[in-house]
Amino acid sequence: MILFKIGFLRFTVIDLLDVLAITYILYKLYFFVRGSRAAQMTVGFILILIASVIAPLLNMAGMTWIFRNLRTVWLLAFVVLFQPELRRLLIRLGQSQIIRFFVQVQEHRVIEEVAKAAFELSKRGLGALIVLARETGLKTIVETGVPLHAEVSVPLLVSIFNLRSPLHDGAVVIQNDMVEAAKCLLPLSQNPDIDPSLGTRHRAALGLSEESDAVIVVVSEETGSVSVAMDGELKRNLDYQSLRRTLNEAFNIPTEQTERA
Repeated sequence: MILFKIGFLRFTVIDLLDVLAITYILYKLYFFVRGSRAAQMTVGFILILIASVIAPLLNMAGMTWIFRNLRTVWLLAFVVLFQPELRRLLIRLGQSQIIRFFVQVQEHRVIEEVAKAAFELSKRGLGALIVLARETGLKTIVETGVPLHAEVSVPLLVSIFNLRSPLHDGAVVIQNDMVEAAKCLLPLSQNPDIDPSLGTRHRAALGLSEESDAVIVVVSEETGSVSVAMDGELKRNLDYQSLRRTLNEAFNIPTEQTERA
């Protein structure tokens, strides 16, 4: 179906969908790289592309020869330079809501590992902050810690929060079903109505839950109690089943599916 014509050019419904799709992709890519080191590399890459177009127009033979010979390695250079960002982008696409609708087993496993780790840490008298990301990106939080990109498991979480570990002081961030980073810094809540008996870990968990939709599991080093901060509220003194149920509800996972997985 032709929407309109400009001279001999025809603009169809397919062309409109094509423009909208490209606009949406560029919009998402902008927010994906904004505020990261990839943003600076992207600007540099765009400047090189612009220079490669301008050089022939200005009859700059030397620059044109250089850019013409560099074209063969640009794709390889792009993949090498943006490898971390491309990997995160592919993970993000794989963890989209559409994919999660059909495949939820991995998310079930992560919740099980986190719940088991929380009570294992409680039994050992170790404190912990475990952040489970939802829709809101936590790039700024992840960048304050030490990158790990490791599979979620009880032994890994217990070893991180062991007092002898150099990573125990801070929070672990789990995003895209992976332990993205450890030793991350969380913002402290400034709510004056917080129970004064709560320590720094609980205030940090509440602070992040007030600024994002993340779910934060807190294990108290002093009492061994397990709590969950979510949407600016703190659910305290949870047992194992209550923790699993709370996490399943937060991620819209039926508990019976978790038990079958």
